Amino acid sequence: MIEIPVHDIQGKQIDTLQVDEALLGGEVRHDLLKQAYVRCHANRRLGTASTKSRADTSYSTRKLYRQKGTGGARRGSAGTNIMYHGGHTFAKSARSFRQDMPKKMRRLANRNALLAKALDGEIKIVDSLAFEKPSTKQFNTLLSALNINRTCLLALKDTTSVEAKSARNVEHLSVTNVNQLSVFEVLNHRFLLIDKATMETAIALTQNNVNTVSANVEGE
Repeated sequence: MIEIPVHDIQGKQIDTLQVDEALLGGEVRHDLLKQAYVRCHANRRLGTASTKSRADTSYSTRKLYRQKGTGGARRGSAGTNIMYHGGHTFAKSARSFRQDMPKKMRRLANRNALLAKALDGEIKIVDSLAFEKPSTKQFNTLLSALNINRTCLLALKDTTSVEAKSARNVEHLSVTNVNQLSVFEVLNHRFLLIDKATMETAIALTQNNVNTVSANVEGE
């Protein structure tokens, strides 16, 4: 079992949350995490870069002037790559960078990213994260109390809550829904900030995923 410290709003440790590492993959699988991260990054690429090749130009293919006798360089059609507005030699064409990955591997990577953060002590759990009104100053005070001095991902059940509004102007901080936690978002930030109830929800979601996978394997 992994024990993750639970802090109060002042940054003082008041409890611990025990998490079964078997639910999160048992051990950190670096190759899997890298594959999943690269896949997410590749799937965000648009791949719309495109330039005209010589075949795409609309110039006439007639020879501009005779081969010899002019004293100038030899010239073919106006659409060659060395002419102004000619086609590109190695023209770019639109393509897809998407990568596929089995669903079981994707779910395992999402769980394993949480395990990696937990073992590195980069999951900051707050007993109760509740603000009376939106306050960026109060949220910055919380970050300082928890020694969060790098990029941070805030996971909430409701991204329209007062806490989300308090964090939206904080530099290097992103807000996401706990149901949408992904390996890309988790690994793309140094710290994961989450309250205890939301963390328990995230663990319950991983438990459901593990049970679903086990049921599918038994059914096969």
